[in-house]
Amino acid sequence: MKKILIANRGEIALRIIKTAKRMQIKTVLVYAMHDAGAKYLQEADETILLDGNTLNETYLNIDAIIAVAKSSNADAIHPGYGFLSENAAFARACKQNNIAFIGPTAESMEAMGNKIAARETAIKSGVPVTPGITGTVEELIQNYHQIPFPILIKAAAGGGGKGMRVVQNDAEIKDALEATAREAKSYFGDGTVYIERYIYQPRHVEVQILGDSFGNMIHLYERECSLQRRHQKIVEEAGSPTLTPEIREKICGDAVRLASSINYQSAGTMEFLVAPDMSYYFLEMNTRIQVEHPVTEWTTGVDIVEQQIYIAQGEKLALQQQNIQQRGHSIECRIYAEDPDKKFLPAPGKIIYYKEPKGENIRIDGMLLGTDSVISGDFDPMICKLITYGKDREEARLNMIEALQQYYIYGIRNNIAFLHSLLQHPDFIENKISTKYIDNNLNELLEEFKQQKEKENPLVPLTAGLLYSLQPNCTNASNIWERIGYWRNVKKVEVNIERKNITLPILDFEYPNIVFQYESQTINASLKETESGFCIVKINNENHDVHIFENTPALFTVRYNGYDFAIRRTDILAIANDDFAPHAAITANSGSITAPMPGKVIKVAVTEGKSVKKGELLLIVEAMKMENNITSPFDATVTKISTKESEKVDADTILVELQPIKKD
Repeated sequence: MKKILIANRGEIALRIIKTAKRMQIKTVLVYAMHDAGAKYLQEADETILLDGNTLNETYLNIDAIIAVAKSSNADAIHPGYGFLSENAAFARACKQNNIAFIGPTAESMEAMGNKIAARETAIKSGVPVTPGITGTVEELIQNYHQIPFPILIKAAAGGGGKGMRVVQNDAEIKDALEATAREAKSYFGDGTVYIERYIYQPRHVEVQILGDSFGNMIHLYERECSLQRRHQKIVEEAGSPTLTPEIREKICGDAVRLASSINYQSAGTMEFLVAPDMSYYFLEMNTRIQVEHPVTEWTTGVDIVEQQIYIAQGEKLALQQQNIQQRGHSIECRIYAEDPDKKFLPAPGKIIYYKEPKGENIRIDGMLLGTDSVISGDFDPMICKLITYGKDREEARLNMIEALQQYYIYGIRNNIAFLHSLLQHPDFIENKISTKYIDNNLNELLEEFKQQKEKENPLVPLTAGLLYSLQPNCTNASNIWERIGYWRNVKKVEVNIERKNITLPILDFEYPNIVFQYESQTINASLKETESGFCIVKINNENHDVHIFENTPALFTVRYNGYDFAIRRTDILAIANDDFAPHAAITANSGSITAPMPGKVIKVAVTEGKSVKKGELLLIVEAMKMENNITSPFDATVTKISTKESEKVDADTILVELQPIKKD
């Protein structure tokens, strides 16, 4: 191969480019207008804009991508994951146009890429599967009672955790089937769904396999991906901390046998559910590279993208099963633009400060984001993948905690703090988790994490923010009084930490040293900035490392021991932002229901004049390919609908107005 066209975007596109460069293969990268100006585009040898605005017009447009490959003289296409990566028609189109498809054959995709066909293949191969039924949405509505509740509804062409819903009773089945089919059609271009028995407290374990066109098949051992929210993985590990050596050997053997039964070529992943009694069931096969492939690469030393390219070139696997070993342990955390406090609601927007951690045992697969980058609401909200390595699970865990402490993303909500606390939770340390662990325990986890933060000494971030705000040469000084340092003569200052107001009498001050009173204590402190934003605050002869970021004049974020503290000077003249902007909510407490995030209205479930009960569905807003139900916060009458289906809305846009129904 001399040139590869990459039919994808973001971090996986950049990941493929890195291996192609090392192999001295040129790359051409297609992109949609939404991604114009993205820094990762600069890493490709060529970039070509796809006409159109929707996914169907751009990243899902087979004809357009093939045309670009031919016009750019690309002799191969790598589809990455998602989009067209598991589309048999795309693989065939590549073959028909003499373009190598860096992935499996169309026949393998049809045998295993479709979840219904994959189940049938697994049954024929003697691999256990969960009980389930298939059919049209209408047929499933008629026959779902054949499977006992709870039922799992899945998109046949799904992947990445999308197109999945758990149903607990008859009342939910119709809406859940329709919504899953709608999501599947939107994201995968195929609305086919099926249902299967839902396994309680399972582990999610998957086996990475590689096969060539000469019948050689090997595995690269397993990964465990049990920590999920909304059926989508957020923490992955290699190897699994759950499997015994005997089960590991058996499940990896079954994965190789199943892949061999369809003469699979390229990289692929066999996914299994492992029950508490260690019985396991084939779940699905992903006929592509996986998001979490870096943890396998780190523990086996195999570049999976490189192997994909060699196989697509028609070469034999140079790897032998007996030479593949798992060494050490690797953990991957997916960093998302989302709000854990609002059930992981996507949170697109502009990043106002960005700094990645660095270290020998840290790997980041991202898309070269930085300060002022924008996370679009048109795609999956993943910012990057943070991966760490250690000689064992505990060392990898501690390295991940340290990496998360040194990862700074401000301006948008994200899950860094949640992940930081999650990896320190006893249940993670002791491996007492399952695929529903986060969903079932979210409120309790959030409360525990809040309490852990409250145990930190607030004096450290308070003092750091105070001294940082007192710099006489503050670059963000908004008037002459701040620039000349009028604080020198102030006898007390007003500070708000985490929304708690505190008055600090100043006894002596000559920057960077200060003496003040705090809760009847006399505090001697100083601040030294070691590099931009990184400081050492000395309090009564004890040093503390902190990171300080000034969001706006008088408002600071201080990172201490991995926790972010909001510090606000409430006495500074001409404060730019007097309060924090309110966050939109899925339900409202007033008569106006607003959009919780930028997105597209895909369903209006009510009409003007209709009476609704508390919790009843009003609308569905799609953002980042996830459906978000907007429900009524109280019994009410719909007085006005201010939007329509297929309309794009911004955060805080008024969607519906309600008149509460007064109860007698």
